[in-house]
Amino acid sequence: MKITQQFEVHRPVQTVWDFFQDIPEVAQCLPGAELLSDDGNGAYTGRVAVKLGPMSATFDGSAAVTTDAQARTGLIDGKGEDRRGKSRGAVKVTYALAPTADGSGTTVSVDADVTLTGAAAQFGRGGLITEMSNRLIGEFVQCCEGKLAATTVEERAEIHAAQVNPVSLFFASLLAWIKKLFGGRS
Repeated sequence: MKITQQFEVHRPVQTVWDFFQDIPEVAQCLPGAELLSDDGNGAYTGRVAVKLGPMSATFDGSAAVTTDAQARTGLIDGKGEDRRGKSRGAVKVTYALAPTADGSGTTVSVDADVTLTGAAAQFGRGGLITEMSNRLIGEFVQCCEGKLAATTVEERAEIHAAQVNPVSLFFASLLAWIKKLFGGRS
């Protein structure tokens, strides 16, 4: 399944690029993510916990991160397994940073190719995962903005992704998907 997102961060490109190079800080802004170790050379071990309606999964896995500072682009290649639910996931994410049209901020473009197998795969159908990713991206951006606006190292360390209520996230995403399906009618 392909997911394409674009969002703006109200900070200069170089500031956002520097932030994106601090993987532990970025991981703190990903709802449900936990960075377990920096294995060196752009390799990381982590965990992502998700709850979709009656299904919950905790994917333990690894990711490799490569970047191109000249082009301000990056690639995240990750995979994980939920041993309890027998689901597996793999993701390839490419991102690119560019100045906004007025030059005051940064446009971040994200293209993800997500593969799910097992019980988690049933939620990849019909666009529900895309709607949920829209909402999670919003949480991510809010956290990034908070960290970038922090005035001290201590203040920045206290900022993490908001706790996402999985039930309300699921139903809000489902409602948005249904509205799209029927042409936005209320």
